[in-house]
Amino acid sequence: MISSFSLDDPATWTGLLLPVLGALAVVVLGIFLGRLVHRAITTWVPRAGGAMLTFAPLIGQAARYLIMIFAVITALGFLGVPQASIFAVVGAASLAVALALQNTLSNVASGIMLAWIRPVAVGDYVTGDGVEGEVVEIGLFGTRLRSATGLYLFVNNNKLWNGPITNHSRNPHRRIDVNVTIPDTASISAVRKALLATAKRDKRVLSDTATSVFVASFNKDTVTLQMRLWVPTLDYRQALRDLTEHSKLAVNKLLAAGDGGVAEVTETVDPHVAQSGAGVAEVAEAPPERNPPMPITPR
Repeated sequence: MISSFSLDDPATWTGLLLPVLGALAVVVLGIFLGRLVHRAITTWVPRAGGAMLTFAPLIGQAARYLIMIFAVITALGFLGVPQASIFAVVGAASLAVALALQNTLSNVASGIMLAWIRPVAVGDYVTGDGVEGEVVEIGLFGTRLRSATGLYLFVNNNKLWNGPITNHSRNPHRRIDVNVTIPDTASISAVRKALLATAKRDKRVLSDTATSVFVASFNKDTVTLQMRLWVPTLDYRQALRDLTEHSKLAVNKLLAAGDGGVAEVTETVDPHVAQSGAGVAEVAEAPPERNPPMPITPR
């Protein structure tokens, strides 16, 4: 037993200060190694590609916390705390923490399930439960997203896991719907041909799926045509903007041409629309022909 505290007494160094300094060194080393391992895992593991892009943050965070916990237990051993007592305290503390942090632990479980089942992955653009953005990282406690306007979003894993998720990037192809409203007197067949030509000129439109143009709705003065086509998912947003603009310009040019925008007497059914079941031939009803008056012959 140390009777007095003196730096000149070797017993002080060996009995008190050295264990304390050793425990501090172990804790500092554990924090440093935890960060180093976390950085190494998040840097090198994603290079394997595939599912590792999603698992890397989870593996890195788990490894970091395990190293820190091991460092704390080792530091307590340097201070002379028995290992059996340490594990007993850790077990009791874990139960208390689990009861107090049920929501936090459910976020951890949800993060593991998100990474394992992979309804979303790093790089996917998703919407779910009021949030929308590109997935940047799936961590133990939350998911980081980047909105379309560049905002930073942090969402609890539990919120994504328990709610419906719409993944806009999972399927390789997406359908584009472009609505065009024209006057009731305009030629539907002429506008249809112009829209089909616009879609055919765009190289992003998939050729193995039929592009269709049909009457979506109409009222007393206008008719709304809808053009449906498929493009690769990576080109969806830009193709939607370009095709909407080019469709408007094509219809404006057609209507400004004069005869191209005037209703025709007959209209043939476009084969693309006939396949979709939306095309109906239009026949303008001709006015009834009147019988000419009989000439009167004077007697």
